[in-house]
Amino acid sequence: MGVKGFVEGGIASIIAGASTHPLDLIKVRIQLQGESHLPNPAMQPGFRPALAFTSATTSMPSTFCAPAPQPPRVGPVSLGLRIAQTEGVAALFSGVSATILRQTLYSTTRMGLYDILKRKWADPESGNLPLPSKLAAGLVAGGVGAAVGNPADVAMVRMQADGRLPIHQRRNYKSVIDAIREMSKHEGITSLWRGSSLTVNRAMIVTASQLASYDQMKEVILEKGIMKDGIGTHVVASFGAGFVAAVASNPIDVIKTRVMNMKVEAGATAPYSGALDCAMKTVRAEGPMALYKGFIPTISRQGPFTVVLFVTLEKVRELLKDF
Repeated sequence: MGVKGFVEGGIASIIAGASTHPLDLIKVRIQLQGESHLPNPAMQPGFRPALAFTSATTSMPSTFCAPAPQPPRVGPVSLGLRIAQTEGVAALFSGVSATILRQTLYSTTRMGLYDILKRKWADPESGNLPLPSKLAAGLVAGGVGAAVGNPADVAMVRMQADGRLPIHQRRNYKSVIDAIREMSKHEGITSLWRGSSLTVNRAMIVTASQLASYDQMKEVILEKGIMKDGIGTHVVASFGAGFVAAVASNPIDVIKTRVMNMKVEAGATAPYSGALDCAMKTVRAEGPMALYKGFIPTISRQGPFTVVLFVTLEKVRELLKDF
């Protein structure tokens, strides 16, 4: 039964990850907007401050230097269209090989381990598991899965973000294997686990909130007789779980994305010394709401991803129930 849970979770996760990859790419691009160490960050496509109260130009005394003009606000749809126009439609799937590898390593591990823990900790008579135990199972499963899948996660973030860099600064990885090989060669093996503490923390929060809330919502819907067990129940419970996971994880996701994407030149000082330094610099430069940059594409991606994940998982379980 343990191996079966890994297989079911892996299949569902790969399908969900690959099908929603363009939404994840847009989310990453938005989260990276506004980084001050980028060349002329104000002119980066789609850049805008996290807190923009007015677009009017204010006159300033000649003794002060006026800030660089900010381009108009760009939302996820406009950014997606811009990427397709300037980089090609295929650019929306940049890093999809890394996504597939990440889901194979990270999500297969977390889904399978969560299933094992849920079965072991469940009440032997009723088969039910209290919400705190579900959350604990999610925390453990998410942490282990993230540690296993971090190299693919770093590669995915870099491949997704590459198109926003000036041409001479692009890494131009050919595939996830090429990305991992180049990082290991030029930045050392440890670069594959850059931001791993953030990845583990985010994965623990996402897995606990996503898997536990799905199971809990599904149980409540069925126990209250609101809906019958079927695709409708699965869609409602999974979308609710996706919203909870997005709200809980977005701040850590923003910091994780920036730390993983930073380019460290030999002998040069890294833009961020760690997660806390990144968070403080981000808030100081862009305001506290910068930690919720990309929330709309996050929920736009997390919702469909979670729906596809759990609906596919339920169908896969039906197909493999006799094995």
